Amino acid sequence: MSTAKIGVIGGSGLYKMEGMTQIEEVKINTPFGEPSEAIILGKLEGVSVAFLPRHGKGHRISPGELPARANIYALKSLGVEWIISVSAVGSLKQEIQPLDLVI
Repeated sequence: MSTAKIGVIGGSGLYKMEGMTQIEEVKINTPFGEPSEAIILGKLEGVSVAFLPRHGKGHRISPGELPARANIYALKSLGVEWIISVSAVGSLKQEIQPLDLVI
């Protein structure tokens, strides 16, 4: 099984990563149950990446039902050390406008 040091967790609307090559789909069982979806391993610009759609393909898992521990455990079991998690969220602060990047 392949490994990756970088994991990407896709939020609402991000169910695959464009430009990935050498794709391998991996299903992992964890002590916390199954992750949201099979993890996609591949190369992006020559870098090994593990991609996991947080809500599953087709957004079938609601936020309150997400298997967060299973997701993180599965990525860690593939050697992931860094996670980039993409989310679509709102804010009550007026100075934060649509399309602003918040880290």
